[in-house]
Amino acid sequence: MHVPTDQPDECPACGDEYESVSRHAEGFVVNLLDNERYQRVCFHPATADGEPALDCYHHTHAATEPTDEADPAVTASGQ
Repeated sequence: MHVPTDQPDECPACGDEYESVSRHAEGFVVNLLDNERYQRVCFHPATADGEPALDCYHHTHAATEPTDEADPAVTASGQ
C-alpha cells in the first residue's frame, strides 16, 4: 500500500469529498462493520508500476451523512 501523489480533489467513484486515499496492488481486506472512523470506502481502478491496482477513497461518517432524498445514501438505506 502507498499513498498516491496525484490525488484528485473529489472521489472519482462517487464525486464526494474524502479524507484519505491509499493505493493497493495486492490483495487486501476492508471491514467497515465496526469502524469508528470511516463509513464508506470507494474503489477506483489505478496502476502501480504498470500493474493493475485499486485506489481506496476513505469517507468519514460525517462526510457520508445523507443531505436530501436525492442522495443515494438515503435511497439505499430506505430512510
